[in-house]
Amino acid sequence: MTESAPALTLNNGVEMPALGLGVFQSPPEQTVAAVRAALEAGYRHVDTAAAYGNEREVGEAIRRSGVDRDEVFVETKIWISDYGTDATRRAFDKAVGKLGTDRIDLLLLHHAVPSRFDLTLEAYRVLEGLLADGRVRAIGVSNFMPAHLDRLLESVQVVPAVNQVEVHPYFQQPEVQRADLQHGILTQAWSPIGGITFYPGWENGHRSALQDPILGRIAASHGRTPAQVMLRWHLQQGRSAIPKSVRPGRIAENFDVFGFELSDDELDELDAVDALDTGVRGGPDPERVAPDGYDITIPDA
Repeated sequence: MTESAPALTLNNGVEMPALGLGVFQSPPEQTVAAVRAALEAGYRHVDTAAAYGNEREVGEAIRRSGVDRDEVFVETKIWISDYGTDATRRAFDKAVGKLGTDRIDLLLLHHAVPSRFDLTLEAYRVLEGLLADGRVRAIGVSNFMPAHLDRLLESVQVVPAVNQVEVHPYFQQPEVQRADLQHGILTQAWSPIGGITFYPGWENGHRSALQDPILGRIAASHGRTPAQVMLRWHLQQGRSAIPKSVRPGRIAENFDVFGFELSDDELDELDAVDALDTGVRGGPDPERVAPDGYDITIPDA
């Protein structure tokens, strides 16, 4: 019998599987097979985004899988070019049209866009309306730093359920995690297994935690891989994690993290920011994301 991921309860009472499949940089032609492999392995949570260009394939995979739609937690994100009251309403229609569903389980704003925070607030208020109307079950944000959260919470009614940010042993963002905890927001880790997913142009200076000797030693002591140790670290710290792969074997391996437990000493080693954290992002600086530099047109459904 396939083991299921434990559920995390969001701040509005909705339950979300702690471990999900991410499809960032998964080519559309490989996404259907990857999502179906994940569902066969036991995943019941899939994270996509308008900007990934594969929402349609995620929806198709769920329909082909034979798994009931109500059993799969579907998460997607509004891209910044669709911020603003009318634009965000249309963006939701695009998303549900591509996913082939009338309801999204978790809908996020992809970036804070500090230089046009007025549009960010308009977009978030649309999410609040969708939540009130029952079109989405939970709403949240992605790549929001503590100052962005403060600005948001000064002007909106609903506290985000989730803040999806880059977190792994080499880039832990403790300030962001503390701010999330303070506000009752769940931290969800993208690139959770060591910064091996890079944005174009940000490759220089990065190294993969998969070759880290501390992680290697802990993994060997449990007969596991470094990737499995990192995912177990996230789960035991109360975070959600969305590892990405298109390889069925790796997808299954990343889900096989419920049969062992890290000790307190091992958790302390992985939490040692001074020892492991490089301070190097795998993606763009959230303060610098602006419409003129990230102008992606999201097509209609």
